Amino acid sequence: MPKVYMLCVEDEPDVLDSVVRDLEVLEDLFPVEAAADAVEARNLLEEIHDRGDEVGVIFCDHIMPGESGVDLLVALRQDPRFAYTRKVLLTGQAGLEAMVKAVNEARLAHYVSKPWEAGELVWVAKAQMTLYYQERDLNPWPVLSGLDVEDLEDLMARHEADGVTD
Repeated sequence: MPKVYMLCVEDEPDVLDSVVRDLEVLEDLFPVEAAADAVEARNLLEEIHDRGDEVGVIFCDHIMPGESGVDLLVALRQDPRFAYTRKVLLTGQAGLEAMVKAVNEARLAHYVSKPWEAGELVWVAKAQMTLYYQERDLNPWPVLSGLDVEDLEDLMARHEADGVTD
């Protein structure tokens, strides 16, 4: 069974450290990778994919040097390998035009405004990973503690009926 990763893309080192630190509580279930810009993110995405693993959620800043976060998320939506990846914009500076593009073209799953509340990223990560597991019809049993169990009853029942609970 492939590992399902979370990817954090943020150009400010202190903010990136904070995002990764907030998500560490889920790292045993969903490894967390970090990138400082879109180029580094694309390299990590390729590495993860080449290993046969998946990226379930990407947390991405909008304003970055080079390619913007919204443009990166739009490109990922158009790449069949990452079409199911849940896209979360993590920013305090996205204007209306960028938000419309993110929603319409990247199928933005969630928006988190900076600064965020403690625990908010974990809640968002669990909710988005739950949706990812449902959309991909992945077996939730091995990572159940990292998912929103109330939203998984049908998926759990299907995999339990198949005799696959680990």
